Order: sequence, then C-alpha cells, then structure tokens
Amino acid sequence: MDYTLVNTNNTNRLKITIVSCLLVFVVFIFLISLSFISVNAKGLGTDVIYQINSATSNPFIGLFIGLLATAILQSSSTTTSITVALVAAGTVSLNNAIPMVLGANIGTTITSFVVALSHITKKSEFRKAITTAATHSIFNIFAVIIILPLQYYTNFLGVSASFISSWVMEEGPLAFFHFNLIKGAIQNITNTLHLIFPLDGIPALIISFALLYASIIFITSLIKSIWIEDTRKKLEHIIFSNAFKSLSWGILLTAVVQSSSLICSLIVPIVATSKTTIKKAFPLILGANIGTTFTALLAALSTSEAALSIAIVHLLFNLIGVLAVLGFPKVSQVIIYFSRQLGQATVRNRLIGFTYMILVFFIIPFFLILFNKNSNSIPETPHPEVKEIKVGE
Repeated sequence: MDYTLVNTNNTNRLKITIVSCLLVFVVFIFLISLSFISVNAKGLGTDVIYQINSATSNPFIGLFIGLLATAILQSSSTTTSITVALVAAGTVSLNNAIPMVLGANIGTTITSFVVALSHITKKSEFRKAITTAATHSIFNIFAVIIILPLQYYTNFLGVSASFISSWVMEEGPLAFFHFNLIKGAIQNITNTLHLIFPLDGIPALIISFALLYASIIFITSLIKSIWIEDTRKKLEHIIFSNAFKSLSWGILLTAVVQSSSLICSLIVPIVATSKTTIKKAFPLILGANIGTTFTALLAALSTSEAALSIAIVHLLFNLIGVLAVLGFPKVSQVIIYFSRQLGQATVRNRLIGFTYMILVFFIIPFFLILFNKNSNSIPETPHPEVKEIKVGE
C-alpha cells in the first residue's frame, strides 16, 4: 500500500471538510450582514431615504453609481448584494435599483484590465490580454446600451422580474421550501446581535458593508484554495472544445466561485499565452456573466419578494445580453473586432489602454453623476410618509 498516497488523500479530505465548514459559516455571515444592511437602511430616516430615492430616480446616476462602486470595490457581487439589501429595506425602489445593477455589470470588468497589465512587458501577450479584457468590458457596455433605453421606456425588466418572483415564492419552488424559515431565522439572529451591539445610522451601515465585502472576498478565497489550480488546467485542456461547453463552464465556475471577475481574470493569461483564442474564450466570458447572478439570488433568499425581483432583474439582463450575442453571430464578431482594435492600439501606445480604463471606469461615471445630479431637479412634493420600523420588520 502506498502510504504517501493515502496520507495525501486523507489530507485533501480534511482540507475540503474544513473549508466546507468555514464556507457554511461565511455564507451565514454573508446573510447576516445583508440583514444588518436592511435593518440599518430602514433607520436612516425619512429625509435620507427621500434623497437616495430622488438621486437614483435618474437612471444615469443609478447606472454610474453601480459602475463606479463596482470599479472601486472590484466586486459586482458586493454591489448587487448591497442593492438587494437596500431594495429589501425599501430605501431604494425596484425601478431605481435596476440601473445600479446594470452599472455593476460594467464596473466588474475592470479587474480583467488590471490582470492584463501584468503582461505589459511582452508585446504579443499584452495585446491578447488587453483584447480579452476589452471583450468582457465592451460586451457589457453593448448590453447596457441596448437594454437600458428599453427598460427606461417600458420597464420590461421590472415587470417581468416582479411576475417571476411572485410566482416563484407563491406557486413555484420556494412555495414548497418554506421561504420564511430562512428569513425568520436570519431576522431573529439579527435582532439578537442588534441588541448586543446597538449601533445605528451611517456607522452601522459602514460596518455592515465592510462585513458583507469581507465575507464575499473570504468565500472566493476559500473556494479558490481548493479548486482554482485544478480548474486552470481544465480551462486549458477541456473547456474550450465547443461554444456550448465553454458557456456552461463559465456559468458553473462563476456560480461556485461567486466572482465573474476572478473567472474572467483567469481567462486573460490563458488567451495571452496562446492556450486558446479569444473566439473560443468569449462564450466562457458570457457564461461568467450569467453565473455571477447567483450571489444576488442567494442574498435575496433571506430577504423579501422585492429583493428577489432585483436579483431576477440581474439574471434577466445577463440572459438577454448573452442570447443577443449568441443569436446574432455578427454582434459577437463586432465586439471581438473592437476589442482587437483596442488591443493593437494599446500595444502601439500604452496610454490608450490606461486612458480607456480611467475614462470608462472612473472619469466618465464621476462627471456624469455630478452633471446629472446638478441638473436633476427634485420636485417640490411632500416627503413620503415612513412609518417607524422596528428591527427585523
């Protein structure tokens, strides 16, 4: 008997068991932090809630708040989870939250550009790396340009998501799952912790946001520690054999790891080092966009129907974008073409790539938020009545 092999297997099992237990605990912390955000958002007061809703009622402000926040945090999962919590608390309406989720999809693509910069010393690799990062970015910009105007004039995402969430919770899968068990357990624990640590207002929100961000980062790290190395080998040899398989793996890996940024960042060096082509990698990037919606769906399970609706909006937006690209191959070709042009231009002049990053992810969002805020006149209407809300309601 090979005792070395037995010991290795036992060690691996022990590691997986420990990581799994930690993972369950961190997911619990993730849900608790969301509950804290909802509770503390309800306690902000009428004036603050009114101002937040007034600001986000402008779809451009909502879009670029989501983009800028995600670019800074480098995690669309965090941004969408916070949005779910704010919708659950009633601080942000469902319609106002939709552009924020769309903006988060664009903001998350900055991580791929950061990874691409690691190839800057090798011209050929750098060109392919920037092309791959740009493909992720341009696809999401394309989806927002197509879907946001339709959403603005028809609210088709809000209507569809509300219908689906209502069905899911009243007649569909969650009707048999007894949804309130999770919600009730989380609220009871939140109430107890709130009594032990009686923080309110902005300080409590900041701590809740930090706890949420830390839990998502920790979840990603835990899963990465046992899976990513093996996954990377599979990416190189198995996943890219056809578009459907690549798309499916993108959905699965991102749903498990809870980070489209991480999965797309893994693709950058694989394409850069010619392990596969951008055409073969593109479906996996599309799949990652769908897989990343799992975090918001998980977050919504412990909150409310409105929260589930915004999570479904996130899913519908990405599904529509992916179907538009897969259904019309010319669209895919145009996205890849512009990505390659940006890659080639960046190799000729490094400033072009840096300028694209700074403009798209920081300068344009910041100034458009500023200009729209200044031009956005808030109607002189009475503040909405907000009843006093107790913790856990």
